[in-house]
Amino acid sequence: MTPKHRGAPRDPEPPHADSPYTDSPYTESSYADTPYAASPREEDEAAGAAGREGAPTSPVAARQPRRVTWRKVTVLPAVLAVVLLATWLWFAQADLDSISENALSDGQVGKALRQHVELTAISTFFVLVIAIPLGILLTRRAFRKGAPVAMALANMGQATPAIGLLALLVIWLGIGEKAALTGIIIYAVLPVLSNTIAGLRANDPTLLEAARGIGMSPLGVLAKVELPLAVPLILAGVRTALVLNVGTATLATFGGGGGLGVLITTGITNQRMPVLLLGSILTVVLALLVDWLASLAELVLSPRGLEVRS
Repeated sequence: MTPKHRGAPRDPEPPHADSPYTDSPYTESSYADTPYAASPREEDEAAGAAGREGAPTSPVAARQPRRVTWRKVTVLPAVLAVVLLATWLWFAQADLDSISENALSDGQVGKALRQHVELTAISTFFVLVIAIPLGILLTRRAFRKGAPVAMALANMGQATPAIGLLALLVIWLGIGEKAALTGIIIYAVLPVLSNTIAGLRANDPTLLEAARGIGMSPLGVLAKVELPLAVPLILAGVRTALVLNVGTATLATFGGGGGLGVLITTGITNQRMPVLLLGSILTVVLALLVDWLASLAELVLSPRGLEVRS
């Protein structure tokens, strides 16, 4: 008899005839044919290993949504281009009288459009310079008691009828672009100021405390934590202010500030529908274009970490 080595595998013994497990369906062959179902923990570990090797776990998980889609970039500009082209074709075959031709000749349309853009851009710049630093200051501990007073003044500025506010400024500052710009700035401070304060107050206190705990200075916490988290709300307020400025700038003509309001008032005063229609269409197109540009800037400038993944 040949002795067996210690630790050598033994041959499997057949089941005994009287064993109750002889007819059991869970035999060796049935286990071999049964597919193995991994547990959720094993699936997660396998997915993590695949991610570490550089292989995406699935096409849906690997696909990242784009910040600016082609529809966002092309649809609205295409619509505005069609509207402007239709307006130009209508004016090309329209029978204008001498009063309408004089109102639209000698580059009057281009001059009014340029003045309107300048009024909007300059007023928005001063709104940002005033409202954002003021909103930051009013959220600091030493100046928080002044926030209600500043918000009340900003609400008064926007609650006042724009034409009445412009009339008061003309009496105070005289006729010209200065009075028009001052009125537009006062009218548009509220959305930027309120959104700046709301965005900074909405920050999670635990994040701010963690930033201070790692040794960041108050200025560092403001620049690297508070402001980046408040950027979406601040940009929303800037977008609102831009559209408000485009609309309010049409009233600058009553204070001698020029703009597309000149065409609108000329059409109303002289009862010339083509002049009125052109001024109105250009104002609407400019407002929509500014809002579109502001929406793109809002998408691009917002921190990627704050995006909501769907």
